[in-house]
Amino acid sequence: MDENKSQKIAVVRCETVSEVCSGIGCFKAFNNRDVYFRDYDSSAEMIAFFTCGGCSGRRVYRLVKSLKKHGVDIVHLSSCMMNMDNCPECPHVESIKKTIKDNGIDILEGTHH
Repeated sequence: MDENKSQKIAVVRCETVSEVCSGIGCFKAFNNRDVYFRDYDSSAEMIAFFTCGGCSGRRVYRLVKSLKKHGVDIVHLSSCMMNMDNCPECPHVESIKKTIKDNGIDILEGTHH
């Protein structure tokens, strides 16, 4: 990657969990470059933060081309999608990952747990 290019990051999170989670943990970890964001330098930008759209992850499929258009380098699957911190298991995480990867975008599993 070009050293002068800022990395552009998106986070996708669970629609169900979003009913009880404001996303503060994800943003705090990103802003502090902590946990799963520790390897990003200060020029990295979080340019998208969205829910999967509910089972079956339909929003991911619809948004992935937009993510590419806006130059997203990597999508973090939020900790809630990865069944961290006692969240319900995502039954569609593998197909969501495939949708993202098939469009040439890298994935990192986890945000703040």
